[in-house]
Amino acid sequence: MSLALIQSRARCGLQAPIVTVEVHLSSGLPAFLLVGLPETSVKEARDRVRSALLNSGFEFPDKKITVNLAPADLPKESGRFDLAIALGILQASGQLQADTSGYEFYGELALSGALRPILGDIPLMLACQQAGHQALMPMENASQARQIPDAVVHGAAHLLQVHAFLQHQQALPPVTMPPTVTARDWPELQDVRGQQQAKRALELAAAGGHHLLMYGPAGTGKSMLAQRLPGLLPPLTPAEALSCAAVYSIAGQPRALSDWQLPPFRQPHHSCSAVALVGGSSVPKPGEISLAHHGVLFLDELPEFPRTVLEVLRQPLESGTVFISRAARQAEFPAQFQLVAALNPSPSGHHQDGRASHEQIRRYLGRLSGPLLDRIDLQVEVPLLPITALQQQQPGETSAQVRSRVLQARERQLARQQKANALLSATELEQHCQLHQADAEFLAQSMDKLQLSARCYHKLLRVARTIADLTASPQVKREHVLEAISYRAFDRLLQYLHQP
Repeated sequence: MSLALIQSRARCGLQAPIVTVEVHLSSGLPAFLLVGLPETSVKEARDRVRSALLNSGFEFPDKKITVNLAPADLPKESGRFDLAIALGILQASGQLQADTSGYEFYGELALSGALRPILGDIPLMLACQQAGHQALMPMENASQARQIPDAVVHGAAHLLQVHAFLQHQQALPPVTMPPTVTARDWPELQDVRGQQQAKRALELAAAGGHHLLMYGPAGTGKSMLAQRLPGLLPPLTPAEALSCAAVYSIAGQPRALSDWQLPPFRQPHHSCSAVALVGGSSVPKPGEISLAHHGVLFLDELPEFPRTVLEVLRQPLESGTVFISRAARQAEFPAQFQLVAALNPSPSGHHQDGRASHEQIRRYLGRLSGPLLDRIDLQVEVPLLPITALQQQQPGETSAQVRSRVLQARERQLARQQKANALLSATELEQHCQLHQADAEFLAQSMDKLQLSARCYHKLLRVARTIADLTASPQVKREHVLEAISYRAFDRLLQYLHQP
């Protein structure tokens, strides 16, 4: 045989189109030609494959070797095609007598023939499973891919193991994986003394999946509260865990199997760039908002982020996805995250003149745009409490107690509308958040008085629906609307600052 066909896959964001590795041996001067729009990392496979075959005891053909990665117009990157190229050469030269149809091969080869792990194993395995194929990949990647329900994946540590398996000479070692967990020792909510309204807002954020903004002086517990939110959230569903793991595998940060069903928590520094936050580079990679998919993105000292960076959050907050376009490549990544932001509206360095201090605060908060703030459902003040009050405070509820109510509220939402309240569309709000005539008029009057936008109207209804769910009320009532309005404190602060 002088022609061999081996299947593998490329990666374009979360998509994994099929790539056929065609290997042809012909007479002529010895050469190794690799075509099919390969990038540098793929071109270097020639030397890795040659050394791996020789060091594994195989004969490297003394012929003209042409390897084509089809389709030719699809860019190919990384070393995941090494194993497929090596098997194609062995098959074309007659050193591998096996039927490889129905299999897809991924893996980078060391010079010794050992298999090294690759990036993006979850999207590759999902596409492989959808095509009805079996996958063979390095053992580290196979352990991750086994999390996919009904996935048929084999793991190997060396090229010789793969050869013996395809020749039906030896079975591959079993793919093992540690058990998953749905709980972790998150920081305990009871450690935060006082701040009852902020804790209540945290519970609402967890129950309905709402975005949360906390403001107040330094040292009042804003960061402590944000770090305790993941411990109140429900565990990820299998589909959510798989989607989250796919993003992390592309980013080169595979999730520990023990964290598989735990919501991610991301806390980027305010010096991060727009590309780091939303994703990018010449080969598009996910950013922090995608790494927080189905989890929490905590932005501390929100106005310290450049305004251009914050503005890129507006579209993903609405759509739950981010589309990255570059000259040669485009990619779409999921970004359905829960935003928690904190800020201190009293920056240091105030002048003694109260009016000057007032103007300084206005400029500081002016770094935040109105459309971005409108997209945040809950806004709560975290005031500075005196030490004596903190010493006299009795320990509050534990994270487990609050989490039990959150889980019950989420179950009601899923039973009613199959999604969290924060994701309800305008049409769904009319169906699930109907108000009595008097309550609707009260809400309209409150909106006019507080000068809130139409987007805020929908936010208030979503929050009110969550408050009702926490009390097991099928109807959204006036008391629920009143409490929802109380969580627009930052709007009132901005109105006060802009008074003449």
